[in-house]
Amino acid sequence: MALFAVSSDSTCDLKKAYVKERDIWFVPLTFTMEKDGNIEESYDNFSTDEEYYEFYKKVRAGAFPRTAKLNYEAHIQHFTSLAKSGVKEVIHFMISSGLANTVDITRQAGEDMKKEYPDFTVYALDPLTATVGQGLLVSLACDCRDKGMTAKETYDYLMEVRNNIQHCIIPDNLFYLQKGGRVSAVSAVFGTMLSIKPMIVFDEDGKLKVVEKCRGMKKAFSRVLEHIELAPFSEDKKVIVVHTDNEKGASELAKLIEDKTGVKPQITVMGPVIGSHVGPNSVSCCWLSTKTRKELLAKL
Repeated sequence: MALFAVSSDSTCDLKKAYVKERDIWFVPLTFTMEKDGNIEESYDNFSTDEEYYEFYKKVRAGAFPRTAKLNYEAHIQHFTSLAKSGVKEVIHFMISSGLANTVDITRQAGEDMKKEYPDFTVYALDPLTATVGQGLLVSLACDCRDKGMTAKETYDYLMEVRNNIQHCIIPDNLFYLQKGGRVSAVSAVFGTMLSIKPMIVFDEDGKLKVVEKCRGMKKAFSRVLEHIELAPFSEDKKVIVVHTDNEKGASELAKLIEDKTGVKPQITVMGPVIGSHVGPNSVSCCWLSTKTRKELLAKL
């Protein structure tokens, strides 16, 4: 019998089948799509790849996505469901504190749950990442749970290993980053005209950091391989390539990685919440490394 439950909001970008297979308590965020004055609200809980591709198709056609973080009431409702089911301890994941304050909301909700359920404990784990990096930590939590580790042992382990999750995030252009305030409008126009692909990583505080700007996707892919060489895969060799409706680019990067390292990456599609900020056609890579983010950034 498992000693604790594993839970995450949908910014982990884990697919429904996997969530069910690993017995993960999952709570979806909402997002809206606005076009020509019409607003459509949806949940980030797609079942098929086609639904993801349809989302990016709408974005390309001019629909503007807006996302919302999981609020306090949604956390209370989610944790109440766990408590009523008999769960005593849960490790819950949310988006990096470097991108949103959801971890503070989670902790407050966890503390307030004890008023009605004094034996119920929430370990709010700030992943210092999002999308497949967060999903990787959720998977590691499931591994620990299935090995019989306690919630505290698992929490302590993941807090230690989270800064060994590396990322190379390559948006297709700079306009979506500009909308999010990451680059200026002038830089976005100029960079896109020159086919500039920004290389973005998560730093040790879970914030996005533009480490360089590459001339074209092929150059960016070559830099991914250099990052991997500087921060090699861990013994588990967990590596994921994630894209925003760019299967061709994802397959190309995955093959380059496999040819270079002998490790075949998993390929998946990014969900709408994080994908809204990255934009269509991006290709990114995430892996568990023997090096910390601080160690890698010191070499770049």
